[in-house]
Amino acid sequence: MKKILVIIPTYNEAENILNIIPEVLKFSNENYEFNVLVVDDNSPDGTAKLVEDFPSDHVYILSREKKSGLGTAYVFGFKYAIKNNYDYVFEMDADFSHDPKYLPKFIEKIETGYDLVVGSRYVNGVSVINWPISRLVLSYGANIYTRWVTGLKVKDTTAGFMCYRVTSLSQINLDNIRSNGYSFQIEMKFKFTKSNFKITEIPIIFIDRRAGSSKMSRKVVYEAYFMVWKLKIRSWFGKL
Repeated sequence: MKKILVIIPTYNEAENILNIIPEVLKFSNENYEFNVLVVDDNSPDGTAKLVEDFPSDHVYILSREKKSGLGTAYVFGFKYAIKNNYDYVFEMDADFSHDPKYLPKFIEKIETGYDLVVGSRYVNGVSVINWPISRLVLSYGANIYTRWVTGLKVKDTTAGFMCYRVTSLSQINLDNIRSNGYSFQIEMKFKFTKSNFKITEIPIIFIDRRAGSSKMSRKVVYEAYFMVWKLKIRSWFGKL
């Protein structure tokens, strides 16, 4: 049986977390065991307590003392997956913008021999619902800019719905991750590309969150803008 870990970082996701966990776990069967690891940054709305009380042996919680960023949450989850011998590990948001219905499609694709499968909003045109045009233009433009600077072939460089092969992930120097916001997604794809791992994209429809508030900020955008140049320069000197 293949062991799968779905990492869900949270901050004030009490309105979503109890709904999304069952939608992930329902895909467990005789071939695949799905598990959820929630990394919560001391949400004032009690998200962590809801997860702690969830009645399942396949749900785990890491409660951190303060908001520590998306990147460090995923790095913790990656290390947990490696240490506990999982086969595949997912990055996934709690707000249903990443629809759990796509999870089997990721597994089907990665089992054809890929190291990283990206759930892409832009592989078949634009597949985004309920975003204001300003955010869509920002996101699409950021992807063009990132591909131009880094040379990445991935159409959705900032995508955060992804599935990694853990044996491949274990070969990445996770202690050398420099980004912590949404640019973390770019950095991981860049590291996998430079390690000559096989990456592919599958189309998803991204629907803006049902409840709660977005974590996007101007600081996050600035970090991503400058991070792509840092990645490129560091790669020149073999410091990835």
